Amino acid sequence: MNIIFMGTPDYAEKILKTLLEKKDINVVAVYTQPDKPVGRKKILTPPPVKNLALEYGLNIYQPQKLREEDVVNELLAIECDYIVVAAYGQILPKDILDHAPCINLHASILPQYRGASPIQQTLLHDDKTTGVTAMLMDEGLDTGDILQIDTIEVGKDEVVGSLFDRLTDLASNLTVDVLEQYESLIPQKQNDSEATHCKKISKENGKVDFEDAYELYNKYRAYTPWPGVFLENGLKLKNIQLLEKCSENDAGKILHIGDKSIVVACTKGTLEVFNVQAPSKKEVEAVAYINGKRLEVDDYFS
Repeated sequence: MNIIFMGTPDYAEKILKTLLEKKDINVVAVYTQPDKPVGRKKILTPPPVKNLALEYGLNIYQPQKLREEDVVNELLAIECDYIVVAAYGQILPKDILDHAPCINLHASILPQYRGASPIQQTLLHDDKTTGVTAMLMDEGLDTGDILQIDTIEVGKDEVVGSLFDRLTDLASNLTVDVLEQYESLIPQKQNDSEATHCKKISKENGKVDFEDAYELYNKYRAYTPWPGVFLENGLKLKNIQLLEKCSENDAGKILHIGDKSIVVACTKGTLEVFNVQAPSKKEVEAVAYINGKRLEVDDYFS
């Protein structure tokens, strides 16, 4: 079968690689976002999907706007059986949706967490189960008919990097299954009344306080390594653990100083803090940090 693949980040790259390893799948074209300047020196850097496509000598397209007429016509001239879309980053116009079945791999159990940050939302809500949904795309945002859903359990202290990797593996295998079984699958309508939505993560999302230990810890799980969690003064909490979520305390008070960690009170619950990083400084153990600040038990951590 002939496939047009559309995707941009690591998640999409791994799915594309799985497709390329299948002898009965022929990737005839790859669409990905344009190269972008990265870092302080603004070095123009290709997305992960492009790097993989170059490695395999594939036909690569990087339109600024997929909706432009000449871009659409160029794609429509490419014969294919399916279009596979994974975190591409642009909305597909109707002409492309009508060109071939467009199969999207979304990292949630739809209709839950439609939008840009489903994996982070799973951890923010401390969900016990998540998954990947293969769906037929329509003109809405993650609103298409469901083809198949595969699920996994979320680890108790799992962070976004680990969950991202496991969901990527799940999506890769699901993509192949759906393509191979497509003719026998019966698309199911989503229940829009149960839909929830999530936006793109910004740096500001990582700002935290010591009000609720459970909420802070789930933000740490969702936002590590980026944007990380940090206090008003910019101090990053680099390695923390939820001790309990029910006690009532004075927010930010240091309750215990151990050999390698400190215990900090939240208005509700307590946290163990192992490592921190001050702005423009290297990461250090929390104990070394408070020693440098001459803070003791019953002082307030900041």
